[in-house]
Amino acid sequence: MVNPLAGADHQIAGWFHVHLSQAFVNLMRVFSEPGSAQWIGVVLFLAVIFFVWKRAWPALVTIVVAVPGGMLLNEVLKLAVHRHRPFLDGWFVDWSGYSFASGHTIGATLLYGQLLLFLLPLMKSKRWQRLSILSAAMLVMLVGFSRIALGAHYLSDVIAAIFLGVLWLVICALLLRPMRRSVVVPVAVGVEEQRPATAVTVFDRTVESALKL
Repeated sequence: MVNPLAGADHQIAGWFHVHLSQAFVNLMRVFSEPGSAQWIGVVLFLAVIFFVWKRAWPALVTIVVAVPGGMLLNEVLKLAVHRHRPFLDGWFVDWSGYSFASGHTIGATLLYGQLLLFLLPLMKSKRWQRLSILSAAMLVMLVGFSRIALGAHYLSDVIAAIFLGVLWLVICALLLRPMRRSVVVPVAVGVEEQRPATAVTVFDRTVESALKL
């Protein structure tokens, strides 16, 4: 398969590899952390505890299928594509495994994207909604940039990871909608007394709004 970004992939990867320094590598590793398996595991663990405590079973199933499920599919894709990393070794980095698509980037896209879908309907202020979307997008792009700068991935690996992550979130939202509508679960915050909302209706509003964009 022809890669239209092949030229940009190698030029960008080569430039960063030549200009790496210890201080820059340390900074990029910090930026990579929100997409690491360890960090995502901790956030998922806390989310699972919260949803079990609130008995929010549809939300629990959704986040488990969307995040770990999507990351597992990405590992299968890595083995299928079998693309080697830009640089297997260097002054400051030593990577193993395959490159396409970026695991850190897709993990960040899935986790923060799914959390965003949960939280947006609970925010009454459009300003806070826009700020949340911008913050999540910036965090994902920062993780992706750090992976390119460290020589762990090509530009096309990161772009593909973001695209596949968003696609998987949409698929999960559509496939799990019948289950969410069949179960009524109390919302933890943002419940109006006169017209109580549910986690089911909250999540569906977000999905419907996203699909209209």
